[in-house]
Amino acid sequence: MTKDDKRTIDELLGTATVFEQRAFNFYTQLLDKVSKRLRPLVQELADEEQHHIKLFEDLRKNPDVQNHINDIIKTPPSDHRFSDYIQLPKLDDFPDDQSILQYAMGREQAAMEQYLNLAEKTPAGPIRDLFRFLATEELEHKKELEKQYYELIHNGV
Repeated sequence: MTKDDKRTIDELLGTATVFEQRAFNFYTQLLDKVSKRLRPLVQELADEEQHHIKLFEDLRKNPDVQNHINDIIKTPPSDHRFSDYIQLPKLDDFPDDQSILQYAMGREQAAMEQYLNLAEKTPAGPIRDLFRFLATEELEHKKELEKQYYELIHNGV
């Protein structure tokens, strides 16, 4: 393994925390820009991202995690895509629902893949459990976004 294809647990948790913080910021900034129909979903996503940030903060304080914070694991193949979503897109003052949903679906897919891959590479314990939990959460977010997208595109709702 080269330096570029491995990270410490601390580095991975730091990147994931930044990802979740940016997602929270993204969804929070969208609240006043999206249609009234999408606002409850966007608020729910912002709340979930804030919850994920808290989970990472709590995990870092866990003594079991502290003992492994400098352990090195192989960086998942999804890391590039995940990192790309840390950068937020520049949106118009009133972006259309379809564009928002497409971006959000991509972001949730990237997060789900990253957390699933990290769970596979992380030793058994609270860190792996958290990554598995987050992968499931991101998949649920993506399913809800896909449902909204389908309704928007096919039903014009």
